[in-house]
Amino acid sequence: MLFSLAAGAILLFAPAAHAQATRIPLSNSNFPISQGVWVGDSLYLSGMMASTFSSPTPGDTKDQTVSAIQQIQKALEAQKLTLGDVVMMHVYLAGDPAKGGKMDFVGFMAGYTQFFGTPAQPNKPARSAMQVAALAAPTGLVEIEVIAVRPK
Repeated sequence: MLFSLAAGAILLFAPAAHAQATRIPLSNSNFPISQGVWVGDSLYLSGMMASTFSSPTPGDTKDQTVSAIQQIQKALEAQKLTLGDVVMMHVYLAGDPAKGGKMDFVGFMAGYTQFFGTPAQPNKPARSAMQVAALAAPTGLVEIEVIAVRPK
């Protein structure tokens, strides 16, 4: 009896066949990451920041959130997906100097709710949001990565 239970456990926890990964290169860049990676029907997008983070006026958390989500939207559309296909979102918020170094979660939500949970796009992903010490771009306040799933 013990042997058959152990054999059953081995079968139960045996690794499944690995799905093929298809990488999407960053456009016009030799930076050593992929913009995204397809594994089966799931698309994992690298963290995206506002297109304005390097400008002289990068905007506040709300502005950067809107811009980052627009960047995500473009990347999804290039893969024939929409924001409604996003199932998981990780949000990294840097402390805003204008808020005493604390993350501006209210500003983030003001940008986020323009795209998720609306009458036009009611789907809401699972989500984590956290304050980080800093982002790679010195004036960046928001970086967002998502996982989307191709609808069947």
